[in-house]
Amino acid sequence: MRSEIEKAVELLRNGDGASVEHALGLLQNTVFSFSMRVCGQREDAQDTMQEVLLKSIPYLPKFDSPKALLVWLYKVAKNRCLMSRRKSKFGPPQEISLDDLMPDRKELEQLTADGRINPEAFAIRGEQASRLREAVQKLPPQYRIILVLRDMEGLTDDEVSEITGVRAGTIRVRLHRARLFVRKELMRTWMPRQKKKVPEQTRAGKSRPASCKAMFAELSDYLDEQLDDSLCEELERHINGCAPCKTFLATLEATIAQCRSMGGDRAPSGTSRLRAELMEKYQRVNAALRPHS
Repeated sequence: MRSEIEKAVELLRNGDGASVEHALGLLQNTVFSFSMRVCGQREDAQDTMQEVLLKSIPYLPKFDSPKALLVWLYKVAKNRCLMSRRKSKFGPPQEISLDDLMPDRKELEQLTADGRINPEAFAIRGEQASRLREAVQKLPPQYRIILVLRDMEGLTDDEVSEITGVRAGTIRVRLHRARLFVRKELMRTWMPRQKKKVPEQTRAGKSRPASCKAMFAELSDYLDEQLDDSLCEELERHINGCAPCKTFLATLEATIAQCRSMGGDRAPSGTSRLRAELMEKYQRVNAALRPHS
């Protein structure tokens, strides 16, 4: 649950003009930040913010639950963003194959050669926020929306399920593939800088052992502590004995950390006019809901 939503509901309950204006400002920033992450274009995000907030005014005085408001706002914003995205001629492919996200022989060799990679080092060497934004925007919509809600907006699987209408099991699959896709995109810009020579014994090894391939499907559940104890122990035994997998896991963990730490965009400064319009409409709606004396 985003703290801004909880704070906004609390301020709306106060009812005074200053509290309502502050609440609307928080909602503007929340919707705009989310829309930028999903739409990728400032104009689309601003249009989405305006449309969603104007549509929300008749309902705002009735929301007692922060979670109900959160689900409503994200659901409406999600639909508006994805409709805008479908108009783009640069739309990404619709499905992501898990096999396509596995490291190829060249990457496994490099990962083995540089066993010093860890989440901290990857974050330091990683590309700036623009690279991460570009990688997220390349995701098909049904994967991108789940990555944004889960790892960037900080929502739970249950909240994401309620917003998207997708069952929990499918959310876990799409989240994992989205994370692997973003990791792979970031590694494209990072790997060419590695100059370490690959040992001959590594070149001679198999490019993708079956045991490694089986492990890849479980990595997100492992990092999110959603594996049962026996599977967790089995995966840890494999990782501790497999240098490429250990390093691969570190780069995936670092990618997730980058998504979670990426700051949101604030609503443009020119939105004060919109806020004044929202205030006026909110006060009219609120007055109509008050019992007549």
